Amino acid sequence: MKRLLVLSLSLLALCAAAALASAPASLLTPDLALERLQRGNERFVSGKMIHPNQDAFRRTTTAKEGQKPFATILGCADSRVPLEVVFDTGVGDLFVVRVAGNVTYFDQAGTIEYGAEHLGANLLVVLGHTRCGAVTAVVKGDHVEGNIPALVANIVPPVEKVKSENPGMDAAALTNKAIEANTWQSIEDLYKQSPIMREMVKAGKVKVVGAIYDVDSGKVNWLGEHPKQQELLALTGGAK
Repeated sequence: MKRLLVLSLSLLALCAAAALASAPASLLTPDLALERLQRGNERFVSGKMIHPNQDAFRRTTTAKEGQKPFATILGCADSRVPLEVVFDTGVGDLFVVRVAGNVTYFDQAGTIEYGAEHLGANLLVVLGHTRCGAVTAVVKGDHVEGNIPALVANIVPPVEKVKSENPGMDAAALTNKAIEANTWQSIEDLYKQSPIMREMVKAGKVKVVGAIYDVDSGKVNWLGEHPKQQELLALTGGAK
């Protein structure tokens, strides 16, 4: 009897997970969208992925009816962080923006605005990751050429701030702190550039959170909303 009860509870949990993983985006609040990502990452880490929305029906439906992603992810271009896999999602679930160092410039801000305003994605996750090459290069002061200096320019201020606040810290710990600081910087840059996102967040239409993906464990560590979010939302001006 006890084994039967345990099995029944396991099946119920699996059904609940499948229901949340395949729920239409229109039925998800920002908090439910966040929970869906959290549960998906838990499945990925534990090796119990259910691969939702990856069949021919889903492909055909999204081709005919268009995309209705439930979340936007601004992540790094690092090949070790495949976002749909990390969150155990499928076709049409995530509106993905990837760029080295998960930085926010006008291209990224405009894409995020499109996901929120036009596609209805009511959650934005800015996802940094451990062992980030872009942040590491800035911490070490590596020489870079071509378009790369302009690409990593927004990473320099958070790195310099972390260095000034942590004199004598070893390189590995300093880099980890810089990766988190850079994630916050990307959110700050978005708010500064995008009146649209500020207004949508203030209206409760969109939630913006930071997170760090651990490339060793596969686990996403959730940071929550920006510590200075209210101050940032009170800004005026931005992109013209």
